[in-house]
Amino acid sequence: MYLNKAIVIGNLTRDPELRSLPSGIKVCTFSLATNRVWKDKNGARQESADYHNIVVFGRQAETVALYMKKGSSILVEGRMQTRSWDDKTSGEKKYRTEIVADRTQFGPKGGSAPSGGTNSVGSKAPSAEGEVDAIEYPEEDINPEDIPF
Repeated sequence: MYLNKAIVIGNLTRDPELRSLPSGIKVCTFSLATNRVWKDKNGARQESADYHNIVVFGRQAETVALYMKKGSSILVEGRMQTRSWDDKTSGEKKYRTEIVADRTQFGPKGGSAPSGGTNSVGSKAPSAEGEVDAIEYPEEDINPEDIPF
């Protein structure tokens, strides 16, 4: 059995770019940043970010391009795919790994608007699967000795 599934929640690092294939299908590309926080052996707080290339097709691509912008929070569910091509200038083979999204779900709006707020036109901001509640992470650290296994 094989499984190729990726689920990431993060913030857009740039505004989405919407293009069309020769067949007329819309394609939206953007980059997503996910953060990780941990404590090292000395107890110092460490933080790192990972960046993911995302590709969305069809009506979802149009919706993402319309409502998302740099800094927006989004959940992306899809599959990993690596593609290759020959660079026109240098002639060397280039590779790009990206997540091809099957499903997107918008996160809470930034600023003073509450989750599920309205956009500037006054209509409710849609998502592919409805509204998403903000995830609240606990502030306290987890003590490994408290884990029962």
